[in-house]
Amino acid sequence: MNTGSYFERIDDHRYKPTPHAGGAWDADEMHVSPLAGLVVHALDRHLARDRDRGRDNGLVLSRISFDILGRLALDECEIRIGTLRPGRTIELVEAVVHIAGRPVVQARAWLLASGDTAAVAGGAGDRLTPPDALGSWPLTSVWPGGYIASLDVRPVAPPEPGRATVWLTTGLDLVAGEPVSPLASYVALVDTANGIAVRRPPSAWMFPNVDLTVHLHRRPEGRWTGLDTTVVFGPTGQGVTSTVLHDTAGPVGHAQQILTIRPQPS
Repeated sequence: MNTGSYFERIDDHRYKPTPHAGGAWDADEMHVSPLAGLVVHALDRHLARDRDRGRDNGLVLSRISFDILGRLALDECEIRIGTLRPGRTIELVEAVVHIAGRPVVQARAWLLASGDTAAVAGGAGDRLTPPDALGSWPLTSVWPGGYIASLDVRPVAPPEPGRATVWLTTGLDLVAGEPVSPLASYVALVDTANGIAVRRPPSAWMFPNVDLTVHLHRRPEGRWTGLDTTVVFGPTGQGVTSTVLHDTAGPVGHAQQILTIRPQPS
C-alpha cells in the first residue's frame, strides 16, 4: 500500500476516503491522522482564497486542536470552514468535518503574525538521529488498518511501553492529484503518536484519544515527521500522550492527546 492517496476529492468541500485511510481500532473507521492532515489542507485552500481576494495579512497557523465528536465512518466527508475571530495579527478559524450529515470533528486553528525573531530564538532542544541512518519497523505488528500499513516507521531506539521516538513518512498523496503543503503532510502523520509507544497491547486494552492539539513554534519542512513520545496511563481511566514534534532540522513544537482507557470486552 505505497501508491495512491488517502482521499479523493468529490467537490470543493467533500472528499472520499480510500482504504489507505482505514483506522487502527476499526477497519471500517477513518484513522484520525490523515483526516487531520486533510483539515489542514482545507484550511490552506480557504486561506489561499482569502489571499486571492486581497486579504493577505501574513498570518501562519501556529496551533490547531481537533476534538473528535463521534464515530469516523470510512465514508464521504464534508469540511466547512469559518472565521471565528478575524484580526490583522491574530485570527481564529474553525473547520468542522461532517459525515452522513453529522459533525464528527471540530478543529480550531490560531493564526499568528509572522516576523523575524531569529535573534532571540532558542530553547527548542536537540535534533534527532536522522531517519536515513535508521532501519524500518513494521508498526503493523502492533496495529491493523490501511493507514498503519501505509507508513514507513523508523525508530531512533527500540520502542518501550509508554516511550518511543520514531520517524514517520508515507509514499501516498494526501489528496489524489493535488499539491499539498508541507504542513498538511506533516500534520497528517502526527496522530500516530498514540500508537507508537503502547503501554498495554491494544488486543487487551482500549486507549483511543478523543482529541489532538498541535502547537508549533516553527513551520515543519520535508517529508519526515519525528515523534518523541511519552504515554502516561492514570489510575481512573484517563491517560495522556505527549509528544515533542520534530523535522530533520530539529524540534518544531508539541502535541498532546487525551486518552480514555478501558479493557477490551471479553
